[in-house]
Amino acid sequence: MRKLPQPKAPRQHHELDATGQAVGRLASQIAKILTGKHRAAYTPHIDDGDFVTVVNASKLKFTGKKFVQKDYKRHSMHPGGLKVVSMAKVFEQDPGKVIEHAVMGMLPKNQHRPEVMKRLTIKA
Repeated sequence: MRKLPQPKAPRQHHELDATGQAVGRLASQIAKILTGKHRAAYTPHIDDGDFVTVVNASKLKFTGKKFVQKDYKRHSMHPGGLKVVSMAKVFEQDPGKVIEHAVMGMLPKNQHRPEVMKRLTIKA
């Protein structure tokens, strides 16, 4: 396994309150902090982001009809293997999964993503 470049500055801890915030807007703030884009000395190939803790995930606000209409899909790569779960059902079981899925989609698809996601903590 390749060794990743080390961060330049010490990592800070940020706490965000999800009460009344739209999922996408909150997720973009989280992704910005996790990747380190909020720093003046941002370098794309260096994982220099901070830790993020999200509180009150169960009090998110959903705009439009997304809560009822949005579906999460995955496929097992076998015939008939499409699995579809509605956002409402996922949110009912674990509100943090909705935020986690949105943030995951906003992060760069590279070798840093699994390490970056480990710095995200979500509390219902």
